[in-house]
Amino acid sequence: MSKQELVVLGQDATDACCPGLLTAPLAEDQAVELAKMFKALGDPVRLRLLSMIASRDGGEICVCDLTPAFDLSQPTISHHLKLLRQAGLIDCERRGTWVYYWLLPETTDRLAGLLTRPAARRTPETAGTSA
Repeated sequence: MSKQELVVLGQDATDACCPGLLTAPLAEDQAVELAKMFKALGDPVRLRLLSMIASRDGGEICVCDLTPAFDLSQPTISHHLKLLRQAGLIDCERRGTWVYYWLLPETTDRLAGLLTRPAARRTPETAGTSA
């Protein structure tokens, strides 16, 4: 058994950015926080909503433009948007009657960074092949 020290992500101030999963195991509090984001993305309606918001020219979209794309009631769409907001994936602002939504790229960048595998890192699948 190795005597190598186990470093846990989220336990050190130097983990400011968010190292990938291959760097070190996640701390419990960090896993809980990230699970909320992934859970929010685990629903097809929320994933489509996030995609519609993120891909919108100008960086924001009115709820009035989101609702017609679904065969769901407006309160159901609002509930899904609320869950995306609570997960920290989007933010919004009320302007008169309508609410406008936009992506929080720092959150999606954090998720992408967490799942990105360094190019030089060897995995069990590539360990037997030569580079």
